Amino acid sequence: MPVTARIGKMLVGDGGKPLLIAGPCVIESEALVLSVAEAIAKLPVAREFNFIFKASFLKDNRSAGDSFRGPGLQEGLRVLEKVRDAVGCPVLSDVHSPDDVSVVGPVLDVLQIPAFLCRQTSLIEAAGASGKPVNVKKGQFLAPEDMSNVVKKIRDAGARDVLLTERGTSFGYHDLVVDFRGFARMRASGCPVIYDVTHSLQRPGGLGTASGGEPALAAMMARAAAAIPVDGLFIETHPEPAKALSDAASMLPLAQLPALLEDVVRVFDAARGRAG
Repeated sequence: MPVTARIGKMLVGDGGKPLLIAGPCVIESEALVLSVAEAIAKLPVAREFNFIFKASFLKDNRSAGDSFRGPGLQEGLRVLEKVRDAVGCPVLSDVHSPDDVSVVGPVLDVLQIPAFLCRQTSLIEAAGASGKPVNVKKGQFLAPEDMSNVVKKIRDAGARDVLLTERGTSFGYHDLVVDFRGFARMRASGCPVIYDVTHSLQRPGGLGTASGGEPALAAMMARAAAAIPVDGLFIETHPEPAKALSDAASMLPLAQLPALLEDVVRVFDAARGRAG
């Protein structure tokens, strides 16, 4: 049975282009978000992917109480709507409560359930009932096969188009590890599987008041996932990560994104027997 999901005109999964969900961690400003979305969309290699722009209007999971959390729901949706209209790409952002779900529908093309909320039944059911495609981040505390329960909740609520995203599993304190067997186990639920490259390279809380990260390993890990192959990649990227207001230590510099994607396309095609 084909494993697919539809996001507008995009087919994700069997027979479709690999999905690319990319953008900065959080909406820092309208200008930054627009410039990053335009830069990604204009990359020649972006034509090899189905591109969805991602930026969070609110980051509710921060290491420190005074960390930047984003512009909030209404301003964030205004900015994301401008991105969708100006750049012509679908947009994705996190939802944190059923109240969020009831508001974001006119703007967001995909609702994302954050990893720490992937067992929040009321949120999951609201997202499933929204009629929108739903991307669920696997919790760092869950086994891959346990995501089948999450998928059932969403589908029982009415959703047809569901993506599952692997973002690493807690490995002791301040570290994550990716078990590549998990991609096949999650895909057995009938959902396309996305690999979150940059979050899986985080060192959660590893800097005391912020998470650390190892973005230098992003290209290696992305190539490995493309060889499995997964159905898409999730990559947080920023023109100057060191100056970013969230996930500064783990985001990929925007200038490095084209080379990473070009490598991934070659591996992706080879894994599917499409190499020249």
